[in-house]
Formats: sequence, C-alpha cells, structure tokens
Amino acid sequence: MADDPQRNFRSAYYEKVGFRGVEEKKSLEILLKDNPLDLEKLSTFSQRFPLPSMYRIHVWKVLLGILPPHNDSHSLVGGYRKEQYQDILEALEVMRYINPSTPSTHVYLRMSQLETLVLPRCSETSAPDEENEDFLSISRAMEEIVDDPIDCYWLIKCFIHQFNTKFGDSVPHLPKSLEHYLSQEEPRLLAHLKTSGTLAQLPYGLWFRRCFAGCLPESSLQRVWDKVISGSCKILVFVALEILLSYKIMLMGISRPEGAVRFLCNIPQENTDAIVTKAIDLWHKYCLQS
Repeated sequence: MADDPQRNFRSAYYEKVGFRGVEEKKSLEILLKDNPLDLEKLSTFSQRFPLPSMYRIHVWKVLLGILPPHNDSHSLVGGYRKEQYQDILEALEVMRYINPSTPSTHVYLRMSQLETLVLPRCSETSAPDEENEDFLSISRAMEEIVDDPIDCYWLIKCFIHQFNTKFGDSVPHLPKSLEHYLSQEEPRLLAHLKTSGTLAQLPYGLWFRRCFAGCLPESSLQRVWDKVISGSCKILVFVALEILLSYKIMLMGISRPEGAVRFLCNIPQENTDAIVTKAIDLWHKYCLQS
C-alpha cells in the first residue's frame, strides 16, 4: 500500500509545530474503543509511541491485568478492586500491623505481603530487607504519578509482580547487556570504567531492580515505565547507557569507583527528559528496527 503524501505532510507539520503526538493520540483512542481491547496492539503502541498522560494510567491498568480487556466490565471490576483494597486494609488495622501514622508506602507493602501470604508476624517485623526496599522505592515513585490510593496500590503490586514474573530471569544479565552496548557506543568510556573498577560497582540495583525509581523524577520515569509495562525490560539498559553517555566527560575524570557511583545515584534532575528521549531512540535503533 503506497504512503499517503497528505498524511505524511500532516505528520511532518504536526512534528514541526510541536504536536508530534496528535495522530498517535487519535490512534490510541481508536484502540481504546475496541471491545474487547487488543492487548497486543496496546502493547505495540506503547512500545513505539509515548503514551498521552490522560490515558497513561488506564492503559497501565489494562496491560497489568488490573482491568480486563472487556470495556463493559471495567466498572464492575473496578468496584471489586476497591472492595478488596478496603478488606485488606481493615484486616491489617484489626491485626495492628498498621495505624493512622503508618506511611502509605509501608501500608502498601503490608497489604501486598498479606495478599501473597508472606506477612511476617508482628513480633518479627524488622527493618525492610533489600527486596522490600525495592518495593518501597517503587511505591514512593508510583505515589508521585498516581493520585488515587486504590489505583496506586494495585499498580504497584501488579507492576512489581509482572516485572518479577516476566523479567526476573533476565535482570541478572542486564549488566552484561549494558557492557555490550557501551562497547558499541563509547568503547573508551567502557575501558575507563573497567580499569577504574567502576563497572562492577555501578548502581545496578537502582537501575534494574527498582527500574530507576529514586533515580529519575517521575515525569521522566513514567515514560520508561510505559515501555517496561508494555513488555520490555531492555529499555532499562538503554536508560543506563544514556546516563553514562550523557555524563561521559565527568565520569572519565573520576578515577575512584565510589565517586562515580555516588554521582550516578544522584544525577542532576533537570536533564532527565532529554536522557530518556535519547535512551528510547537508542532502544528503537537496536531493538525495534524491524
């Protein structure tokens, strides 16, 4: 089928005047009218285009299985989710695991533990371990993105569950993948990170287990999570890669791993939108060329 020159002109015009997403938004609205929703098409759209903020949470809920594909069931299932949330919350209050002063992120953690039957005894509750710290970090970020506490809980729980289920076996291999792509893009930086001992100490947990929660501001983070939720953990590698490339000059000047890691755990927040945009472009270049 031949390209439509009028459509191509229109797309170029929209992009030139800053409305790059106009046609994508229309395409997404058409997909969201399907009944049942086509999850594969929604995932493909989310991989290839940025999700409009007005539809982001709804698409996330569908892709994470919080809402079913059938549009006419959304209201009913949403009601069930609300009831379930209230029941779990009340159970934790009765058992005195939580009280009005408990931070909401800790409430979400206890709720998830109760649902997955790993709630510790009250007498055995202690400081959160590494896995729970990952949960709390993602929770804090999700709270900044999602206003409604019920939506927030289900998105945290289902995001982490999907990530661990789909990508749990892949995460340990992401550092090696990062090394490979860095060798393609900037071999001198890779050599420096190796010889300085920094490569082995990069903040892989922050990047790959917490999906950049606590590293990127939420306005940038949600664009990364669009790709993770729609089926790619590889995007995390390219965000890490672009962070390294963006601060190449600074990193080349740091000889001790501690200084480099300290900087990478607290990168400047004003440049992150550009970093994520470039990371997505690199990800498309290497992974979505077909």
